[in-house]
Amino acid sequence: MLSGRKGLVVGVANHASIATGCARAFAEAGAELAVTYLNDKARRFVEPVATELGAAKFLPLDVEAEGEMEAVFAEIARDWGRLDFLVHSIAFCPAEDLHGRVTDCSQAGFARAMDVSVHSLIRMAKLAEPLMAEGGTILTMSYYGAEKVVDHYNIMGPVKSALEGTVRYLAAELGPQGIRVHAISPGPMATRAGSGIAHFDTLIDNARDRAPERALVTLEDVGGMALYLVSDAAKRISGNIEYVDAGYHVRG
Repeated sequence: MLSGRKGLVVGVANHASIATGCARAFAEAGAELAVTYLNDKARRFVEPVATELGAAKFLPLDVEAEGEMEAVFAEIARDWGRLDFLVHSIAFCPAEDLHGRVTDCSQAGFARAMDVSVHSLIRMAKLAEPLMAEGGTILTMSYYGAEKVVDHYNIMGPVKSALEGTVRYLAAELGPQGIRVHAISPGPMATRAGSGIAHFDTLIDNARDRAPERALVTLEDVGGMALYLVSDAAKRISGNIEYVDAGYHVRG
């Protein structure tokens, strides 16, 4: 399905990451992958995943480190000359701001959350654009808290709202070049990122109880959606927020 395609996956933290589920689906479909890791501390958790996937490239990428993002895309441009798809699966907020009220969020904490979680997508899209001269797909990860208030999601709700708005504008601007942009909005899963949210176990239980399918989603579920969106089967779909949450979002 993706034989001959080349993709960059940003945001793998370990075997249980959403980005890992996406990357695994791409690899099984025949894509050649570049996988990034945050820093030396994270490398020992990410490298086994990259090895399992047979990733052609394994590169450091901290979006807050000057020049690292540019270096990743420069290597892809030099060695591959193109990029068919990109997965942006990163988000961050300082703990003191994440665990407090939106009303109390600091200016610095809000700015950093927006920079890492949203503006990094814009920067990646700009760098990916010349590598997608024949079209391509850019995916990012959102959450239902962008649309409705979810207890304890706090400032990440407004941040994800900004991310979803950015997806729509990028889709409109890059569409003429054949570049599609989407956000996937999975239901809560037991990932490293999710564990940073206060009362996450309660959120998980609530999602299972309220979802019409009475089930939680898996990494394979999200990977399947990502695979579909980067494939030719979705070539006339762009700018969407694709829910993978067993129907939870329809409950209001």
